[in-house]
Amino acid sequence: MAIFGVGSITGSLRAVVDAPVRGSSTDTPHPSAPIPVVGPAIGSNLRVALGETGFEIFPLTLGGAEFGWNVDLESSHDIIDRYVELGGNSLHTADSFSGGRSEHIIGQWLESRGLRDDIVVAARVGGHPDNPGIGPVNLVRAVEASLGRLRTDRIDVLYLDATGGRAALEDTLATAEWLVEAGKVRAIGAFGFTAADLVEARILSSAGFPRVTVLDVPYNILRRQEFDGDLRLVADAQGIAVTPSHALEHGFLTGAHRSRGRLPLGQRGVQIASSLNRRGSRVLRALDTIGAEIGVPDSAVAIAWLLAQRTVAAPIVNAFNERHVFEMVQGAGVRLSRAQLADIARANA
Repeated sequence: MAIFGVGSITGSLRAVVDAPVRGSSTDTPHPSAPIPVVGPAIGSNLRVALGETGFEIFPLTLGGAEFGWNVDLESSHDIIDRYVELGGNSLHTADSFSGGRSEHIIGQWLESRGLRDDIVVAARVGGHPDNPGIGPVNLVRAVEASLGRLRTDRIDVLYLDATGGRAALEDTLATAEWLVEAGKVRAIGAFGFTAADLVEARILSSAGFPRVTVLDVPYNILRRQEFDGDLRLVADAQGIAVTPSHALEHGFLTGAHRSRGRLPLGQRGVQIASSLNRRGSRVLRALDTIGAEIGVPDSAVAIAWLLAQRTVAAPIVNAFNERHVFEMVQGAGVRLSRAQLADIARANA
């Protein structure tokens, strides 16, 4: 079944997307055209708690991994504009995305639109070659560099990237404590942490160190091994909000790529090709069927599946254009039935 979706949220989103451009030859719309949305987007009333951070966000975070790499500055700003128009209010980036260009682009958007106080900004640090790892010195330098690129005085959710180089967790959290007390960071998240790391972090929090309240882990219908198991159990037990990255498995779960002969060039094509197998085809057919039933694209069904998983607060999803934003945001207004979830599980077996 669908909530809002197909009904109010999907129809209103289509109205925003299809509304005529002012001053164009289509100023007089056809009588059957959707009624343009006036005032706040319907999605602006759709908010979920981001764990214990104190933030209320739209249940889909716009990722900036493509900004400055496959998407230029102007197009990136158009994508963010459309996401916000549809009710979105959280952006995710990392100091490693395009060598920091993603942060520059988001920072320029925040400054030019004057919406800093309306947006929850999440940044992952520890992967930039100038400040690798999350040891005390590099962590402070990385945060200062990200603040400069983002043109802001604070990062709302700071994800500590443990994949770029580890340090004693106590030292890292002690530094994070200073960053929070200095007002440079509001809440602490983790990326690349193991279940044991989260347990250790919780023990340290009992001694006064800041708590890890958000977890970023690659997770989607096809990619479950990194989260299912001990990591999921610990995150659930600690009440940690999960914001899965790679929500659409590099774009495969959009259903747009079904033949090896028509894949994008480069690393992304290689990543998509790894899902072009019998299991991947079964999952796409299941998404096709469910999407047709409720009137949303495959990507929205894949996002709705994530939102049906316990502990998941808001998937992090990247977009290449405004149309992708419109398609993905619909997933926030869909609630899958038990039968539909079972169909996906059978296809994924």
